[in-house]
Amino acid sequence: MPNSENLRKQAKLYLRWHRERYYPVAEQIRSALAKFRDLSDADVLEAEFRLSDAQELVARKHGFENWAALIKAIDTMTGPAATNDTSIITAAEPQLFVSDIETACRFYVGKLGFKIAFSYGEPPFYAQVFRDGGRLNLRKVGGPVFDSGFREREGDALSATLTLNDPKSLFLEYQSRGVTFHQSLRTEPWGARTFIVRDPDGNLIAFAGGKG
Repeated sequence: MPNSENLRKQAKLYLRWHRERYYPVAEQIRSALAKFRDLSDADVLEAEFRLSDAQELVARKHGFENWAALIKAIDTMTGPAATNDTSIITAAEPQLFVSDIETACRFYVGKLGFKIAFSYGEPPFYAQVFRDGGRLNLRKVGGPVFDSGFREREGDALSATLTLNDPKSLFLEYQSRGVTFHQSLRTEPWGARTFIVRDPDGNLIAFAGGKG
């Protein structure tokens, strides 16, 4: 992880790119910061974008909720108790096996509102999709993703869990999109609110969030 001074430089660079109307930064801002999510590239670049927004963008790209949490983690790593071999996991990108990349991407983009970060190969055999801070890597396999009896034996085995602040609003969004749920929205015994979606290859993706 870079030091705090480099992180501040990153934030100032994003601020300068926005001021100079550098179009590639618009997608990064929109995908990371909720208040820009529904704006076009042009609207993102016309909107007010402050240093605090740029700092939050840097924090989220490093897997932290906000700038303060990122700086605290940096301070922990570089403080007196830190050692040279201290590591912090900043993000996770579950890998899902799929039988067809294009079919899988259509599902995650068209049904679940993700966007394609990249697609690799001709024809494609690897891709990454993202929504907000959640990223899923899709890997094409040559045979069935699961053997014929797997789901009968392990009907609720998850391939990935994505955490979010408000499961209910996303559940209602997916409901309006006609998504078929493996498990409808419910409150678990431990208090979390969850629902589960099944993709075309049988991968079960859980969406989990706050209590209530």
